[in-house]
Amino acid sequence: MLHLAGTFTALVTPFRNGVVDYDRLRTNVDAQLAAGVDGLVPCGTTGESPTLSHEEHRLVIEKTIEFAAGRGTIIAGTGSNATSEALSLTRHAADVGAHAALMVNPYYNKPSQEGLYRHFMTVADAVDLPVVLYNIPGRTNITMTPETVERLAKHPHIVADKEATGSIDIASEIKMRCGDDFAVLSGDDSLTLPLMSVGASGVISVLTNLLPERVVELVKAASDGDFDTARQKHLALFPLFKAMLTLAVNPVTIKTALHLAGRDTGEIRLPLCEMPPEDRATLKTLLQKHVPEAVGV
Repeated sequence: MLHLAGTFTALVTPFRNGVVDYDRLRTNVDAQLAAGVDGLVPCGTTGESPTLSHEEHRLVIEKTIEFAAGRGTIIAGTGSNATSEALSLTRHAADVGAHAALMVNPYYNKPSQEGLYRHFMTVADAVDLPVVLYNIPGRTNITMTPETVERLAKHPHIVADKEATGSIDIASEIKMRCGDDFAVLSGDDSLTLPLMSVGASGVISVLTNLLPERVVELVKAASDGDFDTARQKHLALFPLFKAMLTLAVNPVTIKTALHLAGRDTGEIRLPLCEMPPEDRATLKTLLQKHVPEAVGV
């Protein structure tokens, strides 16, 4: 069974003149892996997956695997609100060599807990690939309960939960119900340390796109049980953790921060758009204060 632990980067998708910039994607993949992250997550929320065509979605996953060249664990985003589409994307991810699939709760449909269970079980039964559940009610308008996660965790292919409910209680109950063999990964940078204190094994991070080494250090300290060091690193990064999600919707803020740092990842694809000038100025001030050595601003 695949046991997921450590720091995984929720990769941005670089766009240039309306299309995916695969040269920049290669640069981003190389930089992340050189910085010591344990793996990469293409085609998630941070990768603007809702605006990727099916062809783009598949190719971004294929190219990420190609560029990584075995240097890290690739968790491919394959979720959809249509079970048939999630199944197709997950089959493709397995075929091209992904190590696992990240499957978000079906959005918009608002399925029952039984519907959620059948959705994930349909894919897990059909595809020989480890599945990471993705519980993010702020995006999907549905919360998978710990009881449903426990039912799903009995399937040998369902190995982890990316927990982005914002609830320590939910994460704690999942760990209590599912035990050490089932991994919980934080889906919110600001909650990585609190979740690791109750048994989470790492994070799928947004901020690592900009500061991979510093998030890796935080997670390693917590994994080693050095919570004094982990707390110091958490508090130093906390203003940026919060800014990534509060100044603008993800991934607008992280793409803007990368641009300010001289690591331009191109456009944001509609219906998302650039930050207002006053928010961009606030972000620049935060970067100047907290990471001037990294961003040169």
